[in-house]
Amino acid sequence: MPVSPMNRREFVKKSAVTGAVVAAAGAAGTGTAEAADRKHRHHHKAPHTWSFSILGTTDLHSHVFDWDYYRDAPYTDKAGNSVGVARVATLIKQQREEKGEHRVLLVDAGDIIQGTSLAYYFARVDPITGTDGTPGPKHPMAVAMNHMRYDAAALGNHEFNYGIELLRKFESQCDFPLLGANACDAKTLRPAFQPYTIKRIRVPHGPDIKVGILGLTNPGIALWDKDNVSGKMVFPGLVEQAKKFVPRLRALGCDVVFLTDHSGLDGSSSYGDELPYVENASNLVAEQVPGIDAILVGHTHVEVSSYTVKNEETGEDVLLSEPYCYGKRLTVFDFDLEFHCGRWRVTNKKAQTLNPNAVDEDPEIKKLLEADHELVVKYVNTPVGTCTQDLSAAESCWKDVPVMDFIHEVQMAKVASGLSAADAALPLISVAAPFSRTADIPAGDVTIRDIAGLYIYDNTLYGKKLTGAQLKDYLEYAAKYYHQVPSGTTVDTSTLTNANKFWDYMYDTAAGVDYEIDIAQPEGSRIKHLTYQGAPVADDQVFVVAVNNYRANGGSGYPHIADADIAFSSMSEIRQLMIDYVTEKKTLDPADFAAANWKLTQDGTPVF
Repeated sequence: MPVSPMNRREFVKKSAVTGAVVAAAGAAGTGTAEAADRKHRHHHKAPHTWSFSILGTTDLHSHVFDWDYYRDAPYTDKAGNSVGVARVATLIKQQREEKGEHRVLLVDAGDIIQGTSLAYYFARVDPITGTDGTPGPKHPMAVAMNHMRYDAAALGNHEFNYGIELLRKFESQCDFPLLGANACDAKTLRPAFQPYTIKRIRVPHGPDIKVGILGLTNPGIALWDKDNVSGKMVFPGLVEQAKKFVPRLRALGCDVVFLTDHSGLDGSSSYGDELPYVENASNLVAEQVPGIDAILVGHTHVEVSSYTVKNEETGEDVLLSEPYCYGKRLTVFDFDLEFHCGRWRVTNKKAQTLNPNAVDEDPEIKKLLEADHELVVKYVNTPVGTCTQDLSAAESCWKDVPVMDFIHEVQMAKVASGLSAADAALPLISVAAPFSRTADIPAGDVTIRDIAGLYIYDNTLYGKKLTGAQLKDYLEYAAKYYHQVPSGTTVDTSTLTNANKFWDYMYDTAAGVDYEIDIAQPEGSRIKHLTYQGAPVADDQVFVVAVNNYRANGGSGYPHIADADIAFSSMSEIRQLMIDYVTEKKTLDPADFAAANWKLTQDGTPVF
């Protein structure tokens, strides 16, 4: 108990007297004291069994409150989910109260500092790194997660979107380690971030339970954020690094080894063979690396309450769980242990996910971050111009709609402004994906949030060169997004898209060329009548393609683009270029850019 300065002298005096009395009593009755101590130990034997829990979140993407900045309203979806760590914090408090503070650890699996207007504001508008020598603010996610008392978090791939400097600043603001055993220095090949942490579960009158927490991130960072990490960091595979560090944790006496992986659990990769390491490798880690008890899974934005993988070497079951994204779920891992032959051993483990949608937001987090939230709400509601008509993205996944042409127009204008004379003579086209079907730029005032809702990622812009043959391959790859619908069969838009687990953000449309996608044909034979300015595109014709950095560096596995020659690059976010476009022109008018240049057909007959 701390002693106030004004009472220190009195406290010391009393302590000295008390100490003398105790010493005298001890000297007079040593035998009695020893007997009492033996009796005390007899009645407080070390327990043979103990239990504790690890709570897990992932892919929070800077969702603090249950709020949708793009809609300027509370978050809603068809499933009735809530978002934000403020609600999750209430569930965590309940778990700690139910099980005991000393029996609960809290871990995250990455993608913390990107994803909402709140994240963008504290990365670009009022960056946590500061501006012009002035210290920056504290990141709201650091404030929230420190308050929630996280024990560790894995690095997600989106942690690198704003550059290593900002990530390091965020790391310095956290009271818990950011773990990345496979985020390595490019020169030394040693982990550039803390690879693991060891936590102790206190067991009264018995030895502590040592819990080793190893963090692994996604190898895809090398592609997706190549501009930020190239020459600075490398990202070997999860299996490869786990094989190095899991034995180390066991050698350090860890009774439980727990992994937090920013990597899904189906063994797939969106980037094909662009990298020698698997993107979603948590299941492979569980299968191939002995000595792991459980894995908190992230990255794929799905809910997997409990999933078991048998280790192929030991035959032991490894428990995995992924708690959805944005704070929509909280995973609870429960471990039972027994003290046997001088060490603790796991005898039982289970996992479940809890839904925070029925609890209130933590009032302390509201108090800490309400001002930051209101600042961002004001920012995103700032008008930047007007629009002559409503521009909806609702049909953007199967129709060429004007709101997508807005993106193409901005991309091509920016790339054109920076091309060399020789490259400026080449035909210029654009590719872009329909990120959000709910995006809508209304007629009348256009705000920052209207544009941010259409372009939700912090992508930057490239101009890359593709031949006509490569462009056709690129578009054929995009067309596998559609399920095959034979001629004469009714097209149902609710089941038409997302074939091959090809999600909306992975599907690129093109502007500047005309083409048809024949959904009656098999994959690889769907692009028809590909023309440029009315003439068929020749195989050896060279195009400059305006494309975002994610795709340009190999994201989603598109052919040719990652290795294509660079004609232009910019570190400006495409979203900000769109905001600047409206701000400068003052009026967003589809008459300036809308052009229906692609369509879906069935054996040549237009579908819509």
